[in-house]
Amino acid sequence: MPFAGPSVPITTGWSYAHQVARTHEKVRSLPDGKDPRPAPEAEAADRVEQALKLLEGRWKLVLLFRLFGGKVQRFSELERAIPGISQKMLVQQLRQMESDGIVRRVVYPEVPPKVEYGLTDWGQSLCPALDALLKWAAQRGPKPSSSDEPGRE
Repeated sequence: MPFAGPSVPITTGWSYAHQVARTHEKVRSLPDGKDPRPAPEAEAADRVEQALKLLEGRWKLVLLFRLFGGKVQRFSELERAIPGISQKMLVQQLRQMESDGIVRRVVYPEVPPKVEYGLTDWGQSLCPALDALLKWAAQRGPKPSSSDEPGRE
C-alpha cells in the first residue's frame, strides 16, 4: 500500500485530499468551544460601520442635504451653494456617491454639457435616518466643557 500520510489508508476511488475534506466536514466546533462565526453584535457593528463609510467625506452630508426632497441641481449650482469646496473635491464626492448608488447623475447631450444631480430613491431614504440621528444628538444637549467632565482637569 502506498504511503498517504500518517495512518490514512488509501481506498479505491477516494483520494487522500477527499478523505481529509470529509473528516473536516464532521468537525462542528473548535476544541476550545468557540464558534468561528462572528457574534450577532459584531456583525451588526460591521454593517453599521459599512453604512457610515458610505457617508464618510467632508462634503457628502452637505451634498445630501442640498439634494433631499427630490431637488435636482446642476454641478455649477452645487459648486456655488457650497463655499469652500473645490471642483476636484466636488467631482470626487459626487462620483463616490454615484458609485455607491446614493446619487443619480444625468448628462444631457448639449453643448456646453448639462449635468444634473439628484438622489436615487435609496439615497432619498437616508433622510428619515439622518433626521433620527439629528433628534438623537439633540437629546444630549450642549456638550460639557472638558473641565466639567469628571477625571479631567
